[in-house]
This record gives sequence, structure tokens and C-alpha cells, in this order.
Amino acid sequence: MMKKIDERFDSEQFIQEFDLLTKDAEKVQRDTLKKILNDNFDSEYLQKWKLENADPEIYKAKVPLVTHHDLEPYIQRIVDGEITPILTKKPITTISLSSGTTQGRPKFVPFNDELVDTTMQIYKTSFSFRNRLFPIRNGKALQFIYSSKQFKTKGGLAAGTATTNVYRSPQFKKTMNSMQIPCSSPDEVIFGPDFHQSLYCHLLCALIHRNEIQVISSTFAHSIVHAFRTFEQVWEELCTNIREGVLSDRINGPSIRIAMEKLLKPNPELADLIYKNCSSLIDWYRLIPTLFPNAMYVYGIMTGSMEPYLKKLRHYAGELPLLSSDYGSSEGWIGANVKPQSPPECATYAVLPHIGYFEFIPLNDGFELEAKPIGLTEVKIGEEYEIVVTNFAGLYRYRLGDVVKVTGFYNSTPELQFVCRKNLMLNINIDKNTERDLQLAVEISGKLLAGEVVDFTSLVDVSNEPGHYVVFWELSGNLEDERILGECCDCLDRSFVDAGYVSSRKVRAIGPLELRLVKIGTFQKILDHFLGMGAAFSQYKTPRCVGKSNVEVIRILSSNVVKSYFSSAFG
Repeated sequence: MMKKIDERFDSEQFIQEFDLLTKDAEKVQRDTLKKILNDNFDSEYLQKWKLENADPEIYKAKVPLVTHHDLEPYIQRIVDGEITPILTKKPITTISLSSGTTQGRPKFVPFNDELVDTTMQIYKTSFSFRNRLFPIRNGKALQFIYSSKQFKTKGGLAAGTATTNVYRSPQFKKTMNSMQIPCSSPDEVIFGPDFHQSLYCHLLCALIHRNEIQVISSTFAHSIVHAFRTFEQVWEELCTNIREGVLSDRINGPSIRIAMEKLLKPNPELADLIYKNCSSLIDWYRLIPTLFPNAMYVYGIMTGSMEPYLKKLRHYAGELPLLSSDYGSSEGWIGANVKPQSPPECATYAVLPHIGYFEFIPLNDGFELEAKPIGLTEVKIGEEYEIVVTNFAGLYRYRLGDVVKVTGFYNSTPELQFVCRKNLMLNINIDKNTERDLQLAVEISGKLLAGEVVDFTSLVDVSNEPGHYVVFWELSGNLEDERILGECCDCLDRSFVDAGYVSSRKVRAIGPLELRLVKIGTFQKILDHFLGMGAAFSQYKTPRCVGKSNVEVIRILSSNVVKSYFSSAFG
């Protein structure tokens, strides 16, 4: 195991330890599985499968592959307060909530101290490799992070989003301080009761410390783009706060207001400088380096469903590098980005072989080639797989639902590229279009516009025969020509190149694609809906394929449609 670092963080030493850890990833995997099973042999779940020892082959032969649905009854008993060893010998004291954007409701996932430890390992690993290229020295980070409220379950367990559970852990602040990039905002802002107030104060704190800001980050690229879109609306008010030393009336939470008033002093020189700089920008290009002249890079998850925000983020960032952060989920972490110089579209993640036991189901065009998963070191470069996870918090042979591609190896541990979510799929007939296929179609067709696609989503409409795809676009304020929008709709339809879709469209087994334009602010309403359900903005992802169970999101979309177009691409 890697050494715990208490004082000043030594990046090079940590990289050396990571090198040693990945020299024989197969052995580390066996040792990790052995530790997980030995710690939890007495749990009800493992006893059910009558394991004799921690041998990986016996484990895989006896314990079945599962999804969250299979484990839900066990997790629910834990949530309801049963203290017997159900999934783990040591009681689970905290529950994580997924974002809930996929199915319209969050999943409950067991969370414990071991998952906090693995989170810190991921943070330290990726930071070590970033710090080789961009050495941070006694700076601050503008971190757009937000901690939603924790609540007590029926059984008295603390429950919150995975990010909330991490941010509330003592290890988080200790790790950030050891890496010399403390957050520019006080805890009262991070843990503020209202997301909108916290965002405003994050921006204000960063402006006050503008010369110290060396990193701009958030969990997801969407969060950073949203923050600077908000800045465009409130920048003059922020300047007034700084000039007069008086906090905006929009901040009414007592704890956050007290904390901000301690920081805020009249500074007309700074206010004038910010006002002058912002007034000189053309369409807010290079906003981030203009505000923060010593910033070295912008950092966050930029792959998968975050890729559509890269164009706008690059507009704000100018020449500043965009660095994609690490690969994980509500269920736990998988790998760290140890090649931070790669463009976000090409980001890969080296699996940390000691943070869980990993298996890979071989895939071909999204279909399983065989039922038997293979081990971490048995994967092949260029092939795609679905990940199966066994972790320290009671998930055993858990199908994560992510499709990844192996791009290479770091020593003996594979480097993975995220491809898509396996279960997020547009499907009517024999067609199978993934979230990634949708993103590419929107990217291609969006190039015909004078403005930009602010956000988008989709659904399958089978209310009439034949069923058809519906794609929702929210456009920027630019008025678009009707002819151009019709061409965009046709282009969207043609851009789905899946053979099953194309053949089904040609024989009219699938109807013409429908493009629906929604009012400006519609996707903000969807965000507000999930925040109202208790989701943390740090964890929010726009749902790209809206399932029929996501009733409220469908209602919001449908009630805000201003124009519809049907494709004529296939006659």
C-alpha cells in the first residue's frame, strides 16, 4: 500500500510508489481481493455463496455477477437500520446517493472510510502526475464544489451524495492542504444551504484572491461552464460588492454571510481592474485567464457526457490547458489520469490495482462476446469491455454499466478510455445508439448553426407507430433561420450511422427523427428539479437519454417546446 503523507506532499515519491504498485498488478489484485473477502467472510451475502477461501477462481465461480437491482434488497435493509453484517462485517454508517439523472431517482450505495481512502489515493496519484507538468507552489484553487445536505435514513445512517460524503471527510481538506492548493472559498460556502448563493460566493472569493488562483476546477466540466455563464450575468454586481465592501442582498444564509463579510473589504482598485478587464473582452473569450492571470490549468471530468461542454470551456479558457480528471462513479473509483498532457477527448485512466478488484466483460459493438469476465491484466489493447467491480464497501462482482476501451498499459495495469454508459441507449427496433452516438450527431449537426447548442437531450417516442427519436435542443439567444434548422434536423437523422437504425429508417420501421427546440432556461429548470430532489450540483449530469420513468424531466421538456421539425433525410 502507498505511504500516507501527513505533511508536505512529495509528488515524485508518490509516483515512484505508484510505479512499484503497478509493476505486478495481477499480484496486487489477488492481494486486494483476499483482503476484501477476509474482512467480510462473515457477511450474510458472502456466506450465502459458501466461499471456502479468497481464491479468485473460486470467487468468480461461486459469486454471481450482479447489478444494483440485485443488491437493492440488501442495501435497503442497511438503510432501514439492520446492524447485522449484511454486505460487510464492519457496519456501514454512511450511504451515498447517485445523481439520479438516469432513472429519475437516486440509487442508494454503501459508503465507508475505505472509499474515502481510495478517493484520496486517486486525488494524490493524478495530482502527482499533473504537478510534474504544472508545479503548484502555495497557491489557491477556485473549486466549484458544493456539498448538498446530508440526512438521516430511517435506520439513522448519514446519507448524501458521494461528493458530499467526501467533502465532509477530514481527509479531504487535509489532502488539499498537503498538496498546497486549498480552496479559495471557506467551508461555509462549500457547505452553504443554497447552491445559487454558494456559486455567487465562490466567484466572489476567487476574485478577492485572483492573483493566488492557480487552478480552476470542479467535478464536471458542466459545472465550470455553468459558473462562468453565471458570471456573465452577475459580474457587475460582484464588482460593486468588491468596490464597496458590502455583500449582495442575494446572500441571506446566516453562516455563509458571516463568513463572506469577514473576507470582503472595500477595494475600489480591484473592482476597477476587474471591470476594465471584463469590459474589454469580446464575447467573453479568454475570460478565465483574464480574471486569474496566474492560473495554470482548468481541471475536471471532461469525458463522456461532459464532452459537449468542451467547446464553450475552451472559449472561456483561451490558451489555458484543459486537463481531464479521474475516472470513477458513485460506487467508487477506477483509475487516475496519469497522462494529463493528453487532450480531454483522448484522456485515459490507469487503473489503481489496490483500490478494488476488477473484472472485464468483453464486448463487440456493445454486445457481450462471452459470459465469462477476464482479469485486470488479461485485457487486450484496442478491445472494449464492461467493467465489473468488487470494492471495500460491500459490492461484489458489481456490473458498473460503463463501456471502456483499453488503449495501453502503465507497467502492468491497463489504461482505459471511457466510451459510454452501456444502458443509456436509444432503441426502438434493431437500432442501438448510445449516448456517444447522440453526442456525435449533435456535434455534427450543430456546426450548421450560427449560434450554439447550449444543451441537449433525447428520448424515444413510441406513442404512435412507428416510433421515432426525439432530440431536444436549447439554443443560445441567436435567431436561427428556419431553413437552417430544417437542415439541422435532417443532418441529425443522417448522423446516426448504426446499421440497425439506418436500415430501419429506410424501410420505415422507425419514423423520421424529430428535433424540438425548447425555451432558453429549460435545462436550468431540469437542473433545479434535481437539486430540489437533494442532488449536489457537483455531481449533476444532464440526462442525455430520458427514460419513460423520468416523468418530471419529460414534463419539463414537453411544456417548454417552442418549435418542432421532422426529418426528411430518408424521403
